[in-house]
Amino acid sequence: MNPDFVAVVYTTDRRYLPQTAASITSVCENNKEIPGISFFVLGQGIDDTDMQKLAGHLEKYQTEGRKRRVVYREIGPIEAYFDFSFDTTGWNPIVLARLVMDRLLPEDMERVLYLDGDTIVRGDLRPLWTSDLKGCVIGACIEPTCSHERKEGLGLKGLPYFNAGVLLVDLSRWRAEGTGCRIVDYYRKNGGRLFANDQDAINGSLAGSICPLSVTYNYQNTYDLYRYRLLEKNCDYPVPSREELDRIRRDPCIVHFLGEERPWRKGNTHRFRDEYLRYLGLTPWKGEGMEDGWGMYFMCWRVFNLVMKPFPVMRLRVINGLIPAMLRWRRGRVNESRNLSP
Repeated sequence: MNPDFVAVVYTTDRRYLPQTAASITSVCENNKEIPGISFFVLGQGIDDTDMQKLAGHLEKYQTEGRKRRVVYREIGPIEAYFDFSFDTTGWNPIVLARLVMDRLLPEDMERVLYLDGDTIVRGDLRPLWTSDLKGCVIGACIEPTCSHERKEGLGLKGLPYFNAGVLLVDLSRWRAEGTGCRIVDYYRKNGGRLFANDQDAINGSLAGSICPLSVTYNYQNTYDLYRYRLLEKNCDYPVPSREELDRIRRDPCIVHFLGEERPWRKGNTHRFRDEYLRYLGLTPWKGEGMEDGWGMYFMCWRVFNLVMKPFPVMRLRVINGLIPAMLRWRRGRVNESRNLSP
């Protein structure tokens, strides 16, 4: 795999363009030695003015022998790509676009790195980009706190569960083997209703054939919140040694802002909040995308973490029990917002 050219894919809409721009900026800031990086934004409702702003922003990272470009593809209603109804439980349906990326990206692309817009890249991407996928179509990082019950429901008993926020994709094999159709068929057979929709569909349909990547490429705050022994017991896959995980914890390559504690929500205390704000501040969207109204939530969150710190197993059970309720609440908020729209 050519280490001198990297193709990075995002899915987003106009509302989350500031976060995506911050992520793109973090890639550029920390990968200045890579001659060519192309960003493919699969989006909804992003106008030409915004894309011109983003393209103009990338020009400052261009030098002789170093090219940076952004390509935008308006995908329209995501429902048009599926022949069945689905319920994303309050998640933005645009996340499903990664399941049909083969239809949306140039046919001559052989490999892509998919990143969620709520990530920042803190290091060199070339070791990840050139990773051996060992015959697998995709590589991903484990999500260590997925419950055993949820995994069994997906046919993953004794197997790891992977987070889909960072995916290294052999797009040539994806197309040749009909991987997208395989994932969508799994989603269809489950009635378009999965707990984590596209992520569950990827895990369930590709069970046992996803190449594990180092957690440094999808570092989640769960690694800060839970003790090593609990993570090791819950994963159904060998986690890094305690020493290796400590090293990764100090300096992860890619940080993924999971859960509700995201750095654009005022009042959060995420460990990498200031880094995110620094990258956002370098973009044309400096100061934008920040969300008010989270003060009480984060106050309760800090009290909860303090009380539960001595009881990590109980904490995990409580969190796994609360997530469905949070998703139902989020769905209600989304439906309410749609009903109020003109």
